Amino acid sequence: MANHWGIPIEVEKLVRERDRRCVYCGIEFNSSEESRKSKSSWEHIVNDIRINRENNIALCCISCNASKGAKILEDWLKSDYCKRKGITKDSVAPVIKEAIRNPPKLEN
Repeated sequence: MANHWGIPIEVEKLVRERDRRCVYCGIEFNSSEESRKSKSSWEHIVNDIRINRENNIALCCISCNASKGAKILEDWLKSDYCKRKGITKDSVAPVIKEAIRNPPKLEN
């Protein structure tokens, strides 16, 4: 069973428990309707929607997700957006650091 983004329910549950803040900029998620900036959005760390395991699915803020888009993670981390926000390979969440060291791949 999967949610309407195709993410398996067990992965969704694990990721929601793990990612209480944006995995990139660290902003704390807000469930109220006050600010879209602090709302969480689903992120494929490696931009391949077929890789739906917890090592490739994360929650990030809408701003980071919009900025990253379909860019390769390592390229995005060098962007002006990341420089302005102080986002580096050393400041991101552990799941992102692990994806940099060992990029998730499609299982055969």
